[in-house]
Amino acid sequence: MDQPILSLTGVTKSYVGSGGTSQVLAGIDLEVAEGEFVAILGFSGAGKTTLISAIAGLVEPDGGEILLKGTPIDGPDKERGLVFQSYSLFPWLTVEQNVALAVDAVHKDRSKADRAALVKQKVELVGLGHAMDRKPAQLSGGMRQRVAVARALAMEPEILLLDEPLSALDALTRAKLQDEIERIRKEEGRTILLVTNDVDEALLLADRVAVLTPAPAARIGAIYEVDVARPRDREAVNDDPAYQRLRKDIVSYLGSLNAESSSVGESGVALPNVTPLDLAPPPQAYREAAQSPVERRYLEFYKLDKIYPTPKGPLKVVDDFNLIMDKGEFISLIGHSGCGKSTVLTMAAGLNAISGGGIVLENREISVAGPDKAVVFQAPSLMPWLTARQNVALGVERVYPHAGKSERRDIVDYYLDRVGLRDSKDKMAAEMSNGMRQRVGIARAFALSPRLLLLDEPFGMLDSLTRWDLQDVLVETWNRTKVTAIMVTHDVDEAILLADRVVMMTNGPNATIGKVLKVDLPRPRDRKALLDTTEFYHYRQEVLHFLAEYDHGPAAKAA
Repeated sequence: MDQPILSLTGVTKSYVGSGGTSQVLAGIDLEVAEGEFVAILGFSGAGKTTLISAIAGLVEPDGGEILLKGTPIDGPDKERGLVFQSYSLFPWLTVEQNVALAVDAVHKDRSKADRAALVKQKVELVGLGHAMDRKPAQLSGGMRQRVAVARALAMEPEILLLDEPLSALDALTRAKLQDEIERIRKEEGRTILLVTNDVDEALLLADRVAVLTPAPAARIGAIYEVDVARPRDREAVNDDPAYQRLRKDIVSYLGSLNAESSSVGESGVALPNVTPLDLAPPPQAYREAAQSPVERRYLEFYKLDKIYPTPKGPLKVVDDFNLIMDKGEFISLIGHSGCGKSTVLTMAAGLNAISGGGIVLENREISVAGPDKAVVFQAPSLMPWLTARQNVALGVERVYPHAGKSERRDIVDYYLDRVGLRDSKDKMAAEMSNGMRQRVGIARAFALSPRLLLLDEPFGMLDSLTRWDLQDVLVETWNRTKVTAIMVTHDVDEAILLADRVVMMTNGPNATIGKVLKVDLPRPRDRKALLDTTEFYHYRQEVLHFLAEYDHGPAAKAA
């Protein structure tokens, strides 16, 4: 490498808190060439944001050296444009005014006309020329993040620093912003440093991928050259052997790092041999006539419709949704934002009124919510003033009133152990991370021994590497229970890893089932092993192709 534009040598950083000193970075070494795109990939809490903040001059390292063109960095400067995960826009200013604020601050030596032209050029570069006069409240999340990118570019920095700028966006909007970043890289030839937790995002955009080891005391554990030809189409690269090989190498390496601190737990508690109380039993005559439990057509969606009233008239969100599931089957429901996936799920849970058709579970029509239908939402809906054990016990006490107190406690402890919370059972929910709270939610759902498990993007608020850990928790626990399950997700790999069938929905309104893919892969499934199978990439290609076909409509335009 010629003289690097950016050089980091032995960079360290620690923070002092009530629990003592925590070392975040333990000697970061990295060189970045001019015009290069480097992605920094790592686990949640590994110090990625601390690292990029140090490069931006917002955080002072304890030791080591950061050089920009051979000169030590000393505080923030216009040579380093930073885009945060949150939009950080002034809500009372228009798009033009938000960008102009940065331009006027760093380009005081230019004429008013030149500054206005620069603002217009950068706003148009990110595709918002039509929205110059709009305020942030009138923009979608994706559009707001484009304003933040335009503002950083308008400073004309030597290096563009992107701190997980797309992680808060839905999958479709995220894909469109990835395309925008690639276009900016190509047109501007700017040096870019991207912090991300998404392997595919790193491989689509970067020239090199640097992987941080987990906290504490993070270092750069490995650096990968992305030898995949540009332009990189997210659907086409799926069939590229170089992409497959590199993706497998990075995922395997991350998996090995994750395995060292894996929290899929064994339980020291034996699960009591008790069955939950049936809080909605069928009539006595039916129970007497029944000779065997229902196995086939265990759950049936029949001509399911959902209509919402609007000021402009009725809006049909879900139209003629038909699906039959056998007992113990796991379905992944996938599609773009706004296609009605969560609406179908909440109707199945009895939480949302059905406008037309019906849903039948074990020969009983669903009309109300109940513990026989356990739901895990995207936001971990726990009582913050209760401990993990108390949150799970709320449901267990209702469905196991006939069990002894010690048996109910064993049920609670068993599932908290299984989701990796053996040492955190008495921790208050308010004191837990999002990942820990979601583990409690999963434990609570399984502890109810429900007839139907409904998962509404349960890992959507988590970084993709923490998702892996909780996917393992879910897979391991589901393998034991074989509960009938439906999971709404945006994640193609997650859908294939978990499901017997992937049900793909068309865009809304009037959304329905567009395609059903049977996943004929042996169980139990291992993420690393799947990457060695050609079938996995064939399934992945089918889902990606379907999503690409429906990459249009209101959701796409709003991005």
